[in-house]
Amino acid sequence: MSTVQPVILTADQDALVAFYTTLFGAEEIFRVPKEGPAFYLGLRIGDTDLGLVAKADVGATGAPRILLSIGVDDVDETLARVVALGGSVSGGANDMPWGQRVAHIKDPDGNPVNLTQPIPAR
Repeated sequence: MSTVQPVILTADQDALVAFYTTLFGAEEIFRVPKEGPAFYLGLRIGDTDLGLVAKADVGATGAPRILLSIGVDDVDETLARVVALGGSVSGGANDMPWGQRVAHIKDPDGNPVNLTQPIPAR
């Protein structure tokens, strides 16, 4: 998995999958949920991962279309430093069913960033 992973928000996930698969040979490596329409698709292009998130209303102007998902050693510790560095917290840390602890922040320019950390197997 990449330390920094671009994630594209899209209202037409099928079109983007076809585009990246056909143009760059992307391969699906991860899907949530595993069955039915996907909320999240992880694609691998070469040695890089690209995420596609299905979002019905991406907005025509002003709405973010891309966010960064950055893997960190400790989501909670990193989250505690965001505001002091000029960012803002959009959502606190939560354990997700796909095995990651995730928090949502914005950088000082308002760009969305997900902080992610693998949850150790229990």
